Amino acid sequence: MNTGQMMITIAAMMLLTVVILRVNTNFFNTSNLMYETKFGVMAVSLGTSIIEEASSKAFDANTVDMSLGNVNSLTNPNSLGKETGEVYPDFDDFDDYNGYTKNTSGDPTFQSAVFNASCVVKYVSPPNLNSFTNSRSWNKKISVTITSPSMVDTVRMSTIFSYWYFR
Repeated sequence: MNTGQMMITIAAMMLLTVVILRVNTNFFNTSNLMYETKFGVMAVSLGTSIIEEASSKAFDANTVDMSLGNVNSLTNPNSLGKETGEVYPDFDDFDDYNGYTKNTSGDPTFQSAVFNASCVVKYVSPPNLNSFTNSRSWNKKISVTITSPSMVDTVRMSTIFSYWYFR
């Protein structure tokens, strides 16, 4: 082999090395993106299930067995949360989820990652549904935050639950 052939062989080996490194990098990036997407979908699923479960309950502890027509009969804003003796999953009203946290370690549904969910339930007023109010209202907002050591981002979800009384 002469010098020209040796140079072409070395150049071909370098080109092959660059192509292999590029393919491996793309494969690694694609795998990371797939895992992040999977964890994001699982986090949204967890948040949605908590919100749907909370929304299936009565609006307030005072509306579990009867209807109310006066906003002052609702739970005091400083007392939102589970009542004495209540434990999950036996919550009976929407605001019992205030302060509720869930960790999925050991849950067979979430085998690939551990998620931490935390909930805040507060009253909101129609003029500004993005901020909480310290007065009773016919509207409560639940905000669920889901984090995981396996995720880069934090998932935040919220919904507003309103009480309607028809005579």
